[in-house]
Amino acid sequence: MKRLLFAAAVSLLTATSAMAQTVIIVRHGEKVDASADPALSEAGQARARALAAELTEAHPSVILTSPLQRTRLTAAPTADYHSVTSEAVPLDGGAGAHVAAIAARVRALPEDATVLIVGHSNTVPLIARALGYAEAADMPECEYDRMTVLHLNGDAAHGVVTRYGEPTTCP
Repeated sequence: MKRLLFAAAVSLLTATSAMAQTVIIVRHGEKVDASADPALSEAGQARARALAAELTEAHPSVILTSPLQRTRLTAAPTADYHSVTSEAVPLDGGAGAHVAAIAARVRALPEDATVLIVGHSNTVPLIARALGYAEAADMPECEYDRMTVLHLNGDAAHGVVTRYGEPTTCP
């Protein structure tokens, strides 16, 4: 059912223009601990596999992550499935510079590109906003299942927020 909703969202967004980018933005999966650069927990690994299953028909041509292993590990099953190498965008200069670098990288891609971005709770909404989706809500630390699908056409961005994998609940 979730895959059907995702497919419907992508179809609806891509129906508005034959030449537009599709950008899928998610947060990394659940962490094994609170260290500076943790790996994924079992739940996070399951979420990474769920992401790959969700995106089997999306065909991302570019996958962007932060250099932290939790984002790279979340992207890995999707990258493997689509034979795409993930690209780590540096965190040099802080979150603002990272977000700007990702937005610039996306905007430099061909108009018909499909991009997967795996970020963090503090960067996912900022990236969506930087790409023109002003409606992007802040993301609480406890939320891992949000998937924002944007359709970019020039400076215009239309978006749909869906969920994937096991639902997360925030207190």
